[in-house]
Amino acid sequence: MKLRPLHDRVIIKRLDNERKTASGIVIPETAAEKPDQGEILAVGNGKVGDDGKVRALGVKVGDKVLFGKYSGQTVKVDGEELLVMREEDIMAVVE
Repeated sequence: MKLRPLHDRVIIKRLDNERKTASGIVIPETAAEKPDQGEILAVGNGKVGDDGKVRALGVKVGDKVLFGKYSGQTVKVDGEELLVMREEDIMAVVE
């Protein structure tokens, strides 16, 4: 990957949503909502506190996470759409 997040930022790839309803109706990609789950591809070194010490992040590469619908900044790298967001925008780790 050509991106390396700084400080308390992470890079996330959205996980695909199910595009078919329970009754079998296929939802077109343009009408489907963007998923609010993703997999962490890269993490920064950590947040620098007021005392100058670096606090490590609580998430790691490979974690599946939940985040807000409008969280992060979308970027395109090698034709792939990724999200860059702060660790504090992540709501939960899916176990």
